[in-house]
Amino acid sequence: MIEITKEMTIGELLQTAPQAAPVLMDIGMHCLGCPSAQGESLEEAAMVHGLDAIDLVAKINQVVNA
Repeated sequence: MIEITKEMTIGELLQTAPQAAPVLMDIGMHCLGCPSAQGESLEEAAMVHGLDAIDLVAKINQVVNA
């Protein structure tokens, strides 16, 4: 089981669990490969996109650990 946290960067997430990419794309995070996005934490990305970080991480963990 992989545990995704809100402190993980998008780059770490995609290296650890590439299957999370569609989740991020579906909620409007289309620039996953951008240099700034790679170093951004999931919490920061959620804030920029007006999302709740805890809900986002829960959704990602559900997909990653299905």
